[in-house]
Amino acid sequence: MILVTGATGTIGREVVRRLPADLAVRVMARDPSRVERTSPHMDVVAGDYADPHSLDHALRGVSRAFVLTSRVGGDDDARFLRAARSAGVRHLVKVSAAAVADHGADDLITRWQRANEELLMGSGMRWTVLRPRSFMSNTLSWAASIGSEGVVRGLYGASVNACVDPRDVAAAAVYALTEDGHGGRIYTLTGPEPISAVEQTAQLGRLLGSPLRFEELSLDQARARLRERHHADVLEALLASAERQRVGAKAGVEDTVLRLTGRPARSFRTWAEDHLEAFGTAPAASKTRRQGVSRSPRTV
Repeated sequence: MILVTGATGTIGREVVRRLPADLAVRVMARDPSRVERTSPHMDVVAGDYADPHSLDHALRGVSRAFVLTSRVGGDDDARFLRAARSAGVRHLVKVSAAAVADHGADDLITRWQRANEELLMGSGMRWTVLRPRSFMSNTLSWAASIGSEGVVRGLYGASVNACVDPRDVAAAAVYALTEDGHGGRIYTLTGPEPISAVEQTAQLGRLLGSPLRFEELSLDQARARLRERHHADVLEALLASAERQRVGAKAGVEDTVLRLTGRPARSFRTWAEDHLEAFGTAPAASKTRRQGVSRSPRTV
């Protein structure tokens, strides 16, 4: 049996959609009612990293597990690894971050991910680590200002990032979970090209049929905005990450998606076309094209 954690989030949801329907799959979520059931055979259980009994229940009979944690600085990985080892789980596929391999990255978030990888690699279980670049879906945070003002605001708008479609990360995870030969492997996952926020804004504008404007934030303005949503240590980690991007640390492109899945990584334009409704009213022609089976979000 395969266990999927984080199944109501950006990546976990797509992993669940892509797992073959004939496999025994169990999904662990804090709120099982939010899980999208893709197969009548899917087992959905309530679970929380902070609740050892729920972890024991979720991991009973599991041979492989998809692991995604998000509480920066927390010990969720350690808790899950202890429970998985006790349950006899053989293989763990974990989502980490590409910054772990960057020797110049020493912010809180990256240090936390590095520590989690070290725990996994020393667990005695077979493991696979996925290190994605930033998710293209992060641009969904622009939807409100695009809809109300036709404006995107950000820091270092001309800096580039080889961001990746979350569906490609999920596809890589499914291959690692369902095929042999991925044990002890680290996969860095990127999109097909580095792209800046200014370029993403322009592409969204063209797809929406309405020009959009990118407004550059000062460092102080960006810090003030982040302070509204994040604690000080996470805020500074995000600013440090933006600075690494400004100096080119996130521009490298890998062909890992192609090697794992047999098809190239999706471009930002493709991701945007498939999610255009989130940013406003999509042109009819674009809507029609996106309904084609070739880009179904359920296709690995």
